Amino acid sequence: MMQKIVKAPAKVNLTLDVIGKRDDGFHDVEMIMTTVDLADRIQLKTLKEDQIKIDVTQGFVPTNENNLAYKAAKLLKDKFSIDKGISIFIDKKIPVSAGLAGGSTDAAAVLRGLNDIWELQLSMEELAEIGLEIGSDVPFCVHGGTAIARGRGEKLEFIPAPPPCWVVLVKPPMGVSTKDIYERLNLKELKHPDTSGMVAAIQAQDFKGICIRLENVMETVTFELHPNVKKVKEKMMQYGGDGVVMSGSGPTVFALTQNESRAVRLYNSLKGFMEQVYVVRLLGKKHG
Repeated sequence: MMQKIVKAPAKVNLTLDVIGKRDDGFHDVEMIMTTVDLADRIQLKTLKEDQIKIDVTQGFVPTNENNLAYKAAKLLKDKFSIDKGISIFIDKKIPVSAGLAGGSTDAAAVLRGLNDIWELQLSMEELAEIGLEIGSDVPFCVHGGTAIARGRGEKLEFIPAPPPCWVVLVKPPMGVSTKDIYERLNLKELKHPDTSGMVAAIQAQDFKGICIRLENVMETVTFELHPNVKKVKEKMMQYGGDGVVMSGSGPTVFALTQNESRAVRLYNSLKGFMEQVYVVRLLGKKHG
């Protein structure tokens, strides 16, 4: 029996812009994503019997073919005619339906882990291409790091990691449907983020410049549907986050700060009325 443990870090969006609607029904996006040290732990074990077994520490995560980690294993198995079984145990730390790519990063970790266990010798690029069949965020999660994502999110241009800092994340107690948010977006009225300015600030390691350019066009729609997400953002700004923005389609809001005592203060002030609050470091570096 072989086993392997793979770390699956969450991603946050420093910027998220929607450029337009595509003929295939998806939207063209331009966003800057980076990884943070809030991670699921995935344990892979080979099985004698030819099946895929999934176990998760959280009750409301599917343990069947609806789980993206299951889809990842099945895809590799089918593509490379693998007749061995695998057991996947997911120790969930990333909140679910939170705008943090929790499912996508699990799928990406399974692809990376099984590439080793099954000795497929696929490159990160090949794994990312396979990952796109599972979801738009999977290619980024295969690589990790910091990247500008375009197209549906699968066209990646890697850039340096932002300067080290603390990330305080708050996940309000509701799920948000990404599809709903996209459908309600008024593309004519969007205030577009300064994506190139953000890239320049990251390249210059200008922390202040990064904080003032945090922007997500989905905020207005999510805030309208869920006013308490907006309240969370306002509180985080009030309690001293240097830059505060919502990640993905929400509802998670995060603050950046380079000051540890400020991160702790933010955490303590928010923990009073929110259950899911995390303080982690920014990772921003590619896997491997």
